[in-house]
Amino acid sequence: MKNNKTALYKKHIENGGNIVPFAGYLLPSHYTGINNEHNNVRKYAGLFDVSHMGEIIVSGDKAKEFLNQISTNNIYDLNLGQAQYSAICNDKGGIIDDLLIYREKQEFLLVVNASNKIDVLNWLNENSYKGVEIKDISDETGLLAIQGPKSRNILSLILDEKVKTLQFYHFYRSKINGFNVLVSRTGYTGELGFELFVKNIHLNDLWDIVVEKGRPHGLIPAGLGCRDTLRMEMKYCLHGNDININTNPIEAGLGWITKLGKRSFIGSKACNDIKENIKRKLICFEMRERAIPRKDCLIFNKNKNVGVVTSGTMSPSLKKGIGIGYVEKKYSKINQKLYIDVRGKKKQAIIVKPPFYKNGSLND
Repeated sequence: MKNNKTALYKKHIENGGNIVPFAGYLLPSHYTGINNEHNNVRKYAGLFDVSHMGEIIVSGDKAKEFLNQISTNNIYDLNLGQAQYSAICNDKGGIIDDLLIYREKQEFLLVVNASNKIDVLNWLNENSYKGVEIKDISDETGLLAIQGPKSRNILSLILDEKVKTLQFYHFYRSKINGFNVLVSRTGYTGELGFELFVKNIHLNDLWDIVVEKGRPHGLIPAGLGCRDTLRMEMKYCLHGNDININTNPIEAGLGWITKLGKRSFIGSKACNDIKENIKRKLICFEMRERAIPRKDCLIFNKNKNVGVVTSGTMSPSLKKGIGIGYVEKKYSKINQKLYIDVRGKKKQAIIVKPPFYKNGSLND
């Protein structure tokens, strides 16, 4: 399989990025080191190239109605200039993808995971009808994420005054050096942060501007590695690990974006059935012994296998092993003691209330 390159590939090489294949793209896992970049995002700011994400425009007279049928969240709760976290399920309630939906006056922007973009596009097209138009704009769109407690201060040097008062999960359109930018207060780190959408032809210029203004405030480029550890410390699900086509949003703890009630969407019946008879839950655990849990490690209650790890790491913030995984419902309560099979040795762990890291600047 051929790996694509984002418009910033040369920047990553110039900055010493350790390039790895990810979701069909060549992207930096890190520049100076995962722990250093992680801690820098928590303390100052990090700049991420997330241009591999997919962007899809849904428009037309029936776009709103269509998206309400295709996604788990209630699109009618979404106002102009707001973003909404949601999921797209199949008929069995399996999660095809989790995504962000941005509402503009004439259209909706869907931001989907790169590895699932084709599946999402196919599903949208299979289920669309007259009055719905679907357009993939991924190849022409670049996306930067600036995350960390200093992100607002940095962007206030680049953007208009509106960025200073932009609320969480809201967005607006602006200009930088004459080119158009969609500015969104969203992210995947648990810190105050923003995401900047721009045409690919302007992406390198935008990167240079943000780096120039940000470096005096502690900003550094950051890679995929710390993006993963940052999101894990917040229990933000990663599709392909914690959620996938074989998992349901209810058991994944995504009931808050799965608006059932009187509303019907594709997969709603299956979601409701699982809600009535849930058998497993996605939980967070901390290691009580020195060990690093990894994906696919088995979870035990004494000698009984009761689940499996979906994501795990050594937390740079907590300096201990942490993990996310599915366990049988009866073993899913906070403070439940478990054992994680790490390289053939059962290591003690305990279920904790998410997020792992509770001192982020997300709501500042």
